[in-house]
Amino acid sequence: MTAPLGFEARRPSLPFAIAVRNQVLLALVIVALVAAIMSGFVVVAPNRLLSGASIGLWPAVGAVRALGIAILGALLLAASLTPPTRVLHGCSALLAGVLLLGVIAAAGHAAHTLADGAGPAARVSLGGAFWLIASCAVLAVVDALQRLGAGSTLRMLAVIVVGGGIAAMAMTGTFDALSIAREYATRRHLFTEALLRHMALVAGSVGPALAIGFALGLAAARYPGLQGALFALLNMLQTIPSIAIFGLLIVPLSALATAIPQLAALGIGGIGPAPAVIALLLYALLPIVRNTAAGLSGVDPAVVEAARGMGLTRRQIFWRIELPLALPVLLAGLRIVVVQTIGLAVVAALIGAGGLGTFVFEGLGQYALDLVLLGALPAIFLALAADFLLQTLPALLQRRTP
Repeated sequence: MTAPLGFEARRPSLPFAIAVRNQVLLALVIVALVAAIMSGFVVVAPNRLLSGASIGLWPAVGAVRALGIAILGALLLAASLTPPTRVLHGCSALLAGVLLLGVIAAAGHAAHTLADGAGPAARVSLGGAFWLIASCAVLAVVDALQRLGAGSTLRMLAVIVVGGGIAAMAMTGTFDALSIAREYATRRHLFTEALLRHMALVAGSVGPALAIGFALGLAAARYPGLQGALFALLNMLQTIPSIAIFGLLIVPLSALATAIPQLAALGIGGIGPAPAVIALLLYALLPIVRNTAAGLSGVDPAVVEAARGMGLTRRQIFWRIELPLALPVLLAGLRIVVVQTIGLAVVAALIGAGGLGTFVFEGLGQYALDLVLLGALPAIFLALAADFLLQTLPALLQRRTP
């Protein structure tokens, strides 16, 4: 039957309508909620080598702390359904930061509580729920700051506040009962040496690569005919696995150290830091050369002609016009290189170069996950810190430019 004339079919209206205003935040809250329900927050093992039993969020941290975490999650869920404003984004960043610190503090408290009743050899490790909830909280902070349009100062302040809170908890012994903290306590001096060696490997390879790569990139920008052969060679180097390059360098460097004892006295040989630095340098060349050539070639020719018309020499045009305009692209290449080198330097431990990779491969050999994390987490934090600083640097330089 058809409806009578003058009447229109109407859909039944809902008493309320829910509109998702921030899909990213909603997804993060859902992932964190599923992790809290389905996965263990901490893992308690009888010792550092045996597998342990997973314990959920609620029984691990207690009702009060679990309720506090749930309230923060509910507030973030409400924020994802609320019309966006700058105040809301600021509140979301604050709530996510508090959630991150709260989850970290709850994990430390759970480790103290569970370790006391499990025996002196027992180990309490962080479970999958902890890593997922903490990661979602970090991503929620990043998302809120991006939506807020936060500048370098506000981002730096957020990092300082969160990092300062974690450092304060570490200094007060909040994490002492965690297995990773016990691994660190037994290797405190070795850890400091490994961290410094890791940073030295990165600096020792990125520094020369920056000088060589900048010169090659400048030549490629000035003489485009060189780009085909140059980039073909550098691309080929990138396709070789890092372990293969380390292995290929063992024989020639060993022969060189045997032929010239003075080089062996300086520590140059088939294993150790020398092949690691050379391999990391070769891997770092392509991003530097490519970004240098792209940055210098991308300078508007009209700007260069205007500077030449004002009487500037070629050297003055390069230092005053071309290089400043190409600097953001150059820093982007440097950012890629530093982060890449920090990660690849972990693998260099396989040829005796030392660094944080020593703990990673030692932990893999002993099936000790927390020992692996003792090497992997600092490397990740180094990469994140370098990425953040090199992201912030162009904005700071732009502010200082009159």
